[in-house]
Amino acid sequence: MPTSSDALGDVAIAATGLGKQYRLGGGPRHNTLRDAVTASFSSLGKPRSTRQVAEQFWALRDVSFQIRQGENVGILGLNGAGKSTLLKVLSRVTTPTTGRACMTGRLGSLLEVGTGFHFELTGRENVYLYGAILGMTRAEIARNFEAIVEFAGVSEFIDTPVKRYSSGMYVRLAFSVAAHLEPDILLLDEVLSVGDLAFQRKCIDFAKGLQKRNATILFVSHNMFNIKTMCERVIYLRNGRVEFDGPTARGIELYEADSQLSEVTWANGAGLSEAGRPVTITNVALMDEAGAPRGVFDRGERLRLRIGYKIHCPIESPNFIVAIIRSDGVPCCNFNTALDGMAVEATSEAGVLQLTTPPLKLVSELYRIEILVRENGFDRLLCAQGGGSFHIRDALLDTHFGVFHEPGHWTQETAEAGVPKPPDLGALAEERRVRA
Repeated sequence: MPTSSDALGDVAIAATGLGKQYRLGGGPRHNTLRDAVTASFSSLGKPRSTRQVAEQFWALRDVSFQIRQGENVGILGLNGAGKSTLLKVLSRVTTPTTGRACMTGRLGSLLEVGTGFHFELTGRENVYLYGAILGMTRAEIARNFEAIVEFAGVSEFIDTPVKRYSSGMYVRLAFSVAAHLEPDILLLDEVLSVGDLAFQRKCIDFAKGLQKRNATILFVSHNMFNIKTMCERVIYLRNGRVEFDGPTARGIELYEADSQLSEVTWANGAGLSEAGRPVTITNVALMDEAGAPRGVFDRGERLRLRIGYKIHCPIESPNFIVAIIRSDGVPCCNFNTALDGMAVEATSEAGVLQLTTPPLKLVSELYRIEILVRENGFDRLLCAQGGGSFHIRDALLDTHFGVFHEPGHWTQETAEAGVPKPPDLGALAEERRVRA
């Protein structure tokens, strides 16, 4: 993959026909000549249909785009769309099967938490190791060392082996090293989700600082708040191909549409496969109180949700939960049949539930809906699917005011009437002395 080209002009990244193919399944893998010879003799006389044939899978296919110097571009797509593979190809972690990518300038990447870190080494030693892997000189690392440690907030533990770090400390230090490389191009793959909210904001501010210095940033995230904050353009991948390349708002719309009814990200690995899921949400409709389809609500309006579902096996006391999550991942509230006094009949195979919320006093922002089903109240998770998204609209109240706003009850009194005078400490001390 060539780096730098005068022909690119102010184009920082140019990808042409990128494709990446992987081999899945039980295809033969020979580590030695003896393995290869043995396998070839053992397959003699067997029909081809009985031999183990590896399945070829294209993680990326015919991906082409150009990104100009100074652009912040979000890479969106559902799980398995090819986002991480694309960044690995661009950062030269893996080579493409087809096509090529040209990049102009110094490249920094943070693709996985602590990539390049050694567990047995201290934080200090890993700063030098990881910095060297990224291409920093020892003098450059030494010059930036204090700033790296201060930004990561791990000065107290910098001489502790990183195997004792929490995941948050780990990612903060790794991000800090990559950021202080002062790259011309920075690739970020969902790493900020590990840090706390304050650190995420700190990283976003730092990324904005890089952008002011005309750095180019490619950012993979499932956090639409971060995408909206950092990016004016989105490349949307679907099944390894570029489905959309354009304004962020439209890219988020595509992502939200594809996310509806798909399994929510945090439930991956919970055993909720399509085939084995005890409950499936089949349809979700967002409406206003009168039943008209809506995607934007004024603060204080009610939201009506119509949920179609199928129950595939007997379930004891299913609890349907509707969770409202702000775009930066903050859980705002939830409604559920168990606490709201609704007993769901679990014997029918298919059914429809309808929820009408109280007036929503959430602040102006984008919110997503997650629909969960648990057994017997809040026991075993049976289903976790996306339910779409909506906006709350208000001219004043945004996230600076918190999650929601309702008026409080205020009164005012004079200091003499309403506020007790502070005690006279000298008089109290004299009184105790006299008593003693």
